[in-house]
Amino acid sequence: MSTTEIEPASPASKRPSGWADPIREIRRFFRPSREGWKSFRNRKLADRAFHRSSAKFWLTRPFARRSSRRLFDLVAGFVYSQVLAAAVELNVFQHLSRGPRALADIAAATGLKPEAAERLLRALAALDLVEIDDSEDEIAYGLGPLGAALVANPGIEAMIRHHRDVYQDLSDPVALLKGTAAPTRLSKLWPYAAAPGGTPPEDADVAAYTDLMAASQDFVAEEVLGSYDVSWARRILDLGGGDGRFLRKVAEHHPEAELHLMDLPAVAEIAAKRIRDTRFGRRIHVHSGDFFNDPYPEGRFDLITLVRILHDHDDAEAVKLLTRARESLEPGGVVMVAEPMAGVGDSAPVADVYFGFYLLAMGRGRPRTPDEIGRLMNAAGLTRAREVPTALPLATSIVVAEIPRRNVIFT
Repeated sequence: MSTTEIEPASPASKRPSGWADPIREIRRFFRPSREGWKSFRNRKLADRAFHRSSAKFWLTRPFARRSSRRLFDLVAGFVYSQVLAAAVELNVFQHLSRGPRALADIAAATGLKPEAAERLLRALAALDLVEIDDSEDEIAYGLGPLGAALVANPGIEAMIRHHRDVYQDLSDPVALLKGTAAPTRLSKLWPYAAAPGGTPPEDADVAAYTDLMAASQDFVAEEVLGSYDVSWARRILDLGGGDGRFLRKVAEHHPEAELHLMDLPAVAEIAAKRIRDTRFGRRIHVHSGDFFNDPYPEGRFDLITLVRILHDHDDAEAVKLLTRARESLEPGGVVMVAEPMAGVGDSAPVADVYFGFYLLAMGRGRPRTPDEIGRLMNAAGLTRAREVPTALPLATSIVVAEIPRRNVIFT
């Protein structure tokens, strides 16, 4: 790709503050000291005698207990998730959302024997999902802080139900890493993973995939719109927009914007039906097509959004997608990528662990850091790639880049 009169793309790793290089030099200077400290630390943590002594000494005891708990949580994590799955499957949180209940009531509602219901409730209480009140003669069970938060977010419950497929695909993680695993359920669930750039296979449940994404999209949309002002954009195109949940949120906040959605034919058909039944039926235009190969909607756009889309694709596909998006922008137009990103504080376990292996099971894509996304944007001819802070990076992070404002010819 050659360009004329193009503004030089600044490296994505260069922070706006200009401190990236000095900080890197400082880290390089102190690297021997850091490595020496880590070597000493690891020798101690691998010493059983040190563990026993630190657990007995009052000053180090809290740290020893906390470290032991964190390690055991990793070991027992699958059991924790299965307890949560059982509670969701039995609608325990929905039963308790109407107020504290007695054990007999919960047992009857879930179809469990009282002793089994008690075992489940005590496990949920240990995970802060349920609270047990034994101040009266009859013990009452109510929602705990995490259980109440789960009820408030139906997208989480949808993902927990979906994990039945995920757990089966991750039953042999080594085979997944070596590429010797049998075809996974996730590769069949996600149409573009099963047949990128083409028609999904007949056994792909497109409606289920669309519903799953839509269940958590409202929360993501609110986070995006609360962090990045899109009111300046007159024409917006959402690529891979699913059933239109994100654009419906945009329509609520910005009644003057012209909104367009593009997704695979099977998904676009679902989106068209659902949007038609809302008050935004005439404002959101649904386009059917493969965004790698088919023509984009006519005209130029001020803003093109990729909400939880880019991490589903490998680097070469991501650059192609970003390039096609750039070609449909007005001068000064912006491409926005919004998804959980690697290496971003609290979101790292979500991106690097959860989505890292989820996408491995899906058969394509990977989580990326904001800098890595910025470099892909630069490779696609976009400039000024920068991260936009969000209140909850756990839900989504944002990177935006724009087309150069000068006249540019790409050949």
